[in-house]
Amino acid sequence: MGKPGRQVILSFALLAVTGSSLLAAPGPQGLFGAFLGGLMLAIAVVDADRYIIPNELTGAALALALFRAGAIGPEAGWRAVLWAALQAIAVTIPLLALMAGYRRWRGRDGLGLGDVKLAAVAGAWLGPVTIFAVIELAALSALGAYAVNAYLRKRPLRASAFLPFGLFLAPAIWIGWLVETLWI
Repeated sequence: MGKPGRQVILSFALLAVTGSSLLAAPGPQGLFGAFLGGLMLAIAVVDADRYIIPNELTGAALALALFRAGAIGPEAGWRAVLWAALQAIAVTIPLLALMAGYRRWRGRDGLGLGDVKLAAVAGAWLGPVTIFAVIELAALSALGAYAVNAYLRKRPLRASAFLPFGLFLAPAIWIGWLVETLWI
């Protein structure tokens, strides 16, 4: 697909994310969700193209989560900010251990530090149950997309294949926020 076609698709995706966020939660909460969706879309695009998750985008999403925790909702305040930060850390520590353990076991990276930082964003934005669901959704989506792509290209599956996990985790985080907003 050419660059103009891709830009049109991404523009429609951004409109859909923004509109869905504002419909799900009119007002400040929906505006925060729209910004989250835009950041997650940008992360997915960059990771798909370059296999990297920019620190500026994850940092902005984390800062937005902490600001939201302190400013929006009945629980808003410094305790909510502290809770969001603690959840981000609680998600980060096991994934750092997984990253280090895999590197030691296999002698190569399996999970990038950008993916771990992006998971911390999920921790700051989402409730504990949703965090696990989002990571599972992203992992299953990534594996499914890889398997379908290999099948369509008639290529064998390889255990050493690179997958841009942020391409799947970033949208899953926004979807998790949307689900929590609509049903919790």
